Amino acid sequence: MQIMEEVLKLKSKIKQKLKMHDLHPTKARIRIGMMLFDSPKHLSAGQIFEQLTKQGHGISKATVYNTLNAFTKSGMVHAVAVDPERMFYDSTISTHHHFYNTDTGQLTDIPLEDLSIEEIPRLPDNTEIEDLQVIIKVKNKASTPTSV
Repeated sequence: MQIMEEVLKLKSKIKQKLKMHDLHPTKARIRIGMMLFDSPKHLSAGQIFEQLTKQGHGISKATVYNTLNAFTKSGMVHAVAVDPERMFYDSTISTHHHFYNTDTGQLTDIPLEDLSIEEIPRLPDNTEIEDLQVIIKVKNKASTPTSV
């Protein structure tokens, strides 16, 4: 019974969050919101679509992408492009940076205080910084053979 109460509480929280961001709480938005906001995480549209279809929800990829775009535009999530073909949606919207493991496809947070940026190059004329994200791409170390 406690699990059902937690689900209902999360659903209510998501509805409130959607309304605060001037988004109508549709079934798709609520379901996707429940996936993203139950705990801090980074998910791609493909991962969300796959999880929803595994759970038996009839949803199109277009609806997932449209919902994530609405969430991003409203400021509910932060879009993190790790390469031209891969976008993650980050439920933590406070300023922070990321490690992206190119072998595993995993994106993990770097707390803001763990990365220091000493100097920023002179900005082009008539521009200002809108956002500053550092993505450090890593790969797994090749295992070294042990000698016998």
